[in-house]
Amino acid sequence: MRRLEPRTAYRSRPPGIPAALLRLTDGRFPSGGHAHSGGLEAAEAREGVGDLTRLRSFLLGRLRTAGLLGAAVAAAAAATAALEDAAMREALVVLDAELDARMPSPVQRRTSRALGRQALRAGWACWPHPVLEAVVASSTGGPHQPLALGAVAAAAGLSPEEAAVASAHEALLGPATAAVRLLGLDPFGTHALVADLGPEVERTAAEAAALAKLPPCDLPAPSAPLLDLSAEAHALWEVRLFAS
Repeated sequence: MRRLEPRTAYRSRPPGIPAALLRLTDGRFPSGGHAHSGGLEAAEAREGVGDLTRLRSFLLGRLRTAGLLGAAVAAAAAATAALEDAAMREALVVLDAELDARMPSPVQRRTSRALGRQALRAGWACWPHPVLEAVVASSTGGPHQPLALGAVAAAAGLSPEEAAVASAHEALLGPATAAVRLLGLDPFGTHALVADLGPEVERTAAEAAALAKLPPCDLPAPSAPLLDLSAEAHALWEVRLFAS
Protein backbone atom coordinates (compact mmCIF):
# COMPACT_ATOMS: atom_id res chain seq x y z
CA MET A 1 0.00 0.00 0.00
CA ARG A 2 1.25 3.47 -0.81
CA ARG A 3 1.47 5.92 2.09
CA LEU A 4 -1.21 8.61 2.09
CA GLU A 5 -1.54 11.84 3.99
CA PRO A 6 -4.31 11.76 6.63
CA ARG A 7 -7.53 13.52 5.75
CA THR A 8 -10.82 14.12 7.49
CA ALA A 9 -12.53 10.77 7.95
CA TYR A 10 -16.08 11.91 7.38
CA ARG A 11 -17.23 15.17 5.88
CA SER A 12 -20.37 17.24 6.12
CA ARG A 13 -22.76 16.50 3.28
CA PRO A 14 -26.34 17.09 2.21
CA PRO A 15 -29.03 14.98 3.92
CA GLY A 16 -29.94 11.65 2.36
CA ILE A 17 -28.37 8.22 1.99
CA PRO A 18 -24.70 8.60 0.97
CA ALA A 19 -23.67 6.73 -2.16
CA ALA A 20 -20.77 5.08 -0.31
CA LEU A 21 -23.19 3.45 2.14
CA LEU A 22 -25.23 2.07 -0.74
CA ARG A 23 -22.06 0.69 -2.27
CA LEU A 24 -20.89 -0.95 0.96
CA THR A 25 -24.25 -2.62 1.59
CA ASP A 26 -24.66 -3.82 -2.00
CA GLY A 27 -24.34 -7.59 -2.17
CA ARG A 28 -22.22 -7.16 -5.30
CA PHE A 29 -19.48 -5.25 -3.47
CA PRO A 30 -16.46 -7.61 -3.74
CA SER A 31 -15.85 -8.09 -0.03
CA GLY A 32 -15.96 -11.89 -0.17
CA GLY A 33 -19.37 -12.44 1.39
CA HIS A 34 -20.70 -14.39 -1.63
CA ALA A 35 -18.60 -17.40 -0.57
CA HIS A 36 -20.04 -17.48 2.97
CA SER A 37 -23.50 -18.24 4.36
CA GLY A 38 -23.04 -16.73 7.82
CA GLY A 39 -23.74 -20.10 9.42
CA LEU A 40 -26.92 -20.76 7.42
CA GLU A 41 -25.62 -23.86 5.60
CA ALA A 42 -24.85 -25.57 8.89
CA ALA A 43 -28.08 -24.32 10.47
CA GLU A 44 -30.10 -25.84 7.63
CA ALA A 45 -28.49 -29.24 8.21
CA ARG A 46 -28.38 -29.18 12.02
CA GLU A 47 -31.45 -27.15 13.01
CA GLY A 48 -33.71 -27.50 9.98
CA VAL A 49 -33.64 -23.87 8.87
CA GLY A 50 -35.29 -24.55 5.53
CA ASP A 51 -38.23 -22.18 5.05
CA LEU A 52 -38.98 -18.48 5.40
CA THR A 53 -40.42 -18.81 8.92
CA ARG A 54 -37.32 -20.53 10.26
CA LEU A 55 -35.08 -18.24 8.20
CA ARG A 56 -36.64 -15.22 9.90
CA SER A 57 -35.84 -16.65 13.33
CA PHE A 58 -32.30 -17.45 12.27
CA LEU A 59 -31.69 -13.98 10.83
CA LEU A 60 -33.15 -12.21 13.84
CA GLY A 61 -31.08 -14.31 16.23
CA ARG A 62 -27.91 -13.66 14.23
CA LEU A 63 -28.64 -9.94 14.08
CA ARG A 64 -29.10 -9.62 17.84
CA THR A 65 -25.93 -11.58 18.68
CA ALA A 66 -23.09 -11.61 16.17
CA GLY A 67 -24.72 -8.73 14.29
CA LEU A 68 -24.89 -6.45 17.33
CA LEU A 69 -21.28 -7.16 18.27
CA GLY A 70 -20.03 -6.69 14.72
CA ALA A 71 -21.91 -3.41 14.30
CA ALA A 72 -20.52 -2.05 17.57
CA VAL A 73 -16.96 -2.93 16.55
CA ALA A 74 -17.48 -1.47 13.07
CA ALA A 75 -18.72 1.81 14.57
CA ALA A 76 -15.82 1.92 17.02
CA ALA A 77 -13.31 1.22 14.24
CA ALA A 78 -14.79 3.99 12.09
CA ALA A 79 -14.46 6.42 14.98
CA THR A 80 -10.72 5.75 15.31
CA ALA A 81 -10.12 7.38 11.91
CA ALA A 82 -10.49 10.78 13.58
CA LEU A 83 -7.55 10.07 15.94
CA GLU A 84 -3.90 10.87 15.44
CA ASP A 85 -1.91 8.11 13.75
CA ALA A 86 -0.36 6.52 16.85
CA ALA A 87 -3.59 6.67 18.84
CA MET A 88 -5.56 5.28 15.91
CA ARG A 89 -3.24 2.31 15.55
CA GLU A 90 -3.32 1.56 19.27
CA ALA A 91 -7.12 1.76 19.36
CA LEU A 92 -7.44 -0.63 16.42
CA VAL A 93 -5.11 -3.17 18.04
CA VAL A 94 -7.22 -3.08 21.21
CA LEU A 95 -10.47 -3.44 19.26
CA ASP A 96 -9.10 -6.43 17.36
CA ALA A 97 -8.08 -8.14 20.59
CA GLU A 98 -11.44 -7.43 22.25
CA LEU A 99 -13.35 -8.87 19.30
CA ASP A 100 -11.06 -11.91 19.19
CA ALA A 101 -11.84 -12.56 22.86
CA ARG A 102 -15.56 -12.55 22.07
CA MET A 103 -15.24 -15.26 19.39
CA PRO A 104 -14.83 -18.63 21.12
CA SER A 105 -14.87 -20.58 17.84
CA PRO A 106 -11.46 -20.83 16.10
CA VAL A 107 -13.26 -21.39 12.79
CA GLN A 108 -15.30 -18.22 13.29
CA ARG A 109 -12.13 -16.28 14.03
CA ARG A 110 -10.41 -17.55 10.88
CA THR A 111 -13.46 -16.81 8.77
CA SER A 112 -13.77 -13.31 10.18
CA ARG A 113 -10.14 -12.52 9.40
CA ALA A 114 -10.41 -13.93 5.88
CA LEU A 115 -13.41 -11.71 5.23
CA GLY A 116 -11.58 -8.79 6.81
CA ARG A 117 -8.68 -9.16 4.40
CA GLN A 118 -11.04 -9.24 1.43
CA ALA A 119 -12.99 -6.20 2.69
CA LEU A 120 -9.74 -4.26 3.00
CA ARG A 121 -8.70 -5.21 -0.52
CA ALA A 122 -11.99 -3.95 -1.92
CA GLY A 123 -11.94 -0.87 0.29
CA TRP A 124 -8.41 0.10 -0.70
CA ALA A 125 -9.32 -0.11 -4.38
CA CYS A 126 -12.23 2.28 -3.85
CA TRP A 127 -11.13 4.62 -1.03
CA PRO A 128 -7.38 4.48 -0.19
CA HIS A 129 -6.89 6.10 3.22
CA PRO A 130 -4.37 5.94 6.13
CA VAL A 131 -6.92 4.19 8.38
CA LEU A 132 -6.76 1.17 6.07
CA GLU A 133 -3.00 0.99 6.52
CA ALA A 134 -3.51 1.21 10.27
CA VAL A 135 -6.07 -1.58 10.35
CA VAL A 136 -3.70 -3.85 8.40
CA ALA A 137 -1.18 -3.39 11.20
CA SER A 138 -3.74 -4.17 13.91
CA SER A 139 -3.11 -7.93 13.68
CA THR A 140 -0.71 -10.39 12.09
CA GLY A 141 -3.40 -12.53 10.41
CA GLY A 142 -5.49 -9.72 9.01
CA PRO A 143 -8.16 -7.77 10.90
CA HIS A 144 -11.54 -9.15 11.82
CA GLN A 145 -14.28 -8.39 9.29
CA PRO A 146 -16.20 -5.83 11.42
CA LEU A 147 -12.97 -3.97 12.13
CA ALA A 148 -12.11 -3.87 8.43
CA LEU A 149 -15.64 -2.85 7.49
CA GLY A 150 -15.57 0.04 9.98
CA ALA A 151 -12.23 1.23 8.64
CA VAL A 152 -13.45 1.02 5.04
CA ALA A 153 -16.58 2.96 5.99
CA ALA A 154 -14.46 5.70 7.52
CA ALA A 155 -12.19 5.77 4.48
CA ALA A 156 -15.32 6.25 2.35
CA GLY A 157 -16.30 9.26 4.45
CA LEU A 158 -19.06 7.54 6.42
CA SER A 159 -19.80 8.16 10.09
CA PRO A 160 -19.55 5.53 12.85
CA GLU A 161 -23.35 5.35 12.89
CA GLU A 162 -23.39 4.59 9.17
CA ALA A 163 -20.68 1.98 9.65
CA ALA A 164 -22.94 0.29 12.22
CA VAL A 165 -25.82 0.30 9.72
CA ALA A 166 -23.62 -1.29 7.04
CA SER A 167 -22.44 -4.00 9.44
CA ALA A 168 -25.90 -4.81 10.80
CA HIS A 169 -27.30 -4.94 7.27
CA GLU A 170 -24.51 -7.31 6.21
CA ALA A 171 -25.38 -9.63 9.11
CA LEU A 172 -28.76 -10.25 7.44
CA LEU A 173 -28.06 -9.88 3.74
CA GLY A 174 -25.28 -12.49 3.57
CA PRO A 175 -27.32 -15.39 5.02
CA ALA A 176 -30.47 -14.26 3.21
CA THR A 177 -28.72 -14.29 -0.16
CA ALA A 178 -27.20 -17.66 0.68
CA ALA A 179 -30.67 -19.00 1.51
CA VAL A 180 -31.84 -18.37 -2.05
CA ARG A 181 -28.84 -20.20 -3.51
CA LEU A 182 -28.71 -23.03 -0.96
CA LEU A 183 -32.37 -23.72 -0.20
CA GLY A 184 -34.02 -22.57 -3.42
CA LEU A 185 -36.25 -20.16 -1.50
CA ASP A 186 -38.28 -17.62 -3.42
CA PRO A 187 -35.96 -14.60 -3.87
CA PHE A 188 -38.90 -12.17 -3.72
CA GLY A 189 -40.15 -13.63 -0.46
CA THR A 190 -36.64 -13.79 0.98
CA HIS A 191 -35.87 -10.17 0.26
CA ALA A 192 -39.32 -9.12 1.43
CA LEU A 193 -38.35 -10.79 4.71
CA VAL A 194 -35.10 -8.79 4.83
CA ALA A 195 -37.07 -5.60 4.14
CA ASP A 196 -39.52 -6.46 6.92
CA LEU A 197 -36.59 -6.78 9.32
CA GLY A 198 -35.35 -3.30 8.34
CA PRO A 199 -36.57 -1.66 11.58
CA GLU A 200 -34.69 -4.33 13.57
CA VAL A 201 -31.53 -3.54 11.59
CA GLU A 202 -31.94 0.15 12.38
CA ARG A 203 -32.55 -0.49 16.08
CA THR A 204 -29.56 -2.83 16.29
CA ALA A 205 -27.32 -0.32 14.48
CA ALA A 206 -28.42 2.52 16.76
CA GLU A 207 -27.76 0.41 19.86
CA ALA A 208 -24.38 -0.67 18.49
CA ALA A 209 -23.34 2.91 17.70
CA ALA A 210 -24.15 3.93 21.26
CA LEU A 211 -22.22 0.96 22.69
CA ALA A 212 -19.23 1.83 20.49
CA LYS A 213 -18.71 5.00 22.53
CA LEU A 214 -17.90 2.91 25.61
CA PRO A 215 -14.37 1.66 26.40
CA PRO A 216 -13.54 -1.40 24.24
CA CYS A 217 -13.60 -3.69 27.26
CA ASP A 218 -17.28 -2.79 27.73
CA LEU A 219 -18.32 -3.80 24.21
CA PRO A 220 -21.24 -6.27 24.18
CA ALA A 221 -20.50 -9.97 24.38
CA PRO A 222 -23.73 -11.64 23.21
CA SER A 223 -23.60 -15.42 23.13
CA ALA A 224 -24.55 -17.55 20.11
CA PRO A 225 -23.41 -21.06 21.03
CA LEU A 226 -25.20 -22.76 18.14
CA LEU A 227 -23.44 -20.53 15.61
CA ASP A 228 -20.09 -21.39 17.20
CA LEU A 229 -20.74 -25.14 17.41
CA SER A 230 -22.18 -25.28 13.91
CA ALA A 231 -19.18 -23.42 12.50
CA GLU A 232 -16.81 -25.99 13.95
CA ALA A 233 -18.87 -28.88 12.59
CA HIS A 234 -19.33 -27.27 9.17
CA ALA A 235 -15.57 -26.87 8.73
CA LEU A 236 -15.21 -30.68 8.86
CA TRP A 237 -17.73 -31.41 6.13
CA GLU A 238 -16.21 -33.04 3.07
CA VAL A 239 -18.76 -31.43 0.74
CA ARG A 240 -20.24 -27.98 1.27
CA LEU A 241 -21.43 -25.13 -0.90
CA PHE A 242 -20.12 -22.28 1.25
CA ALA A 243 -16.84 -21.68 3.06
CA SER A 244 -18.75 -20.96 6.28
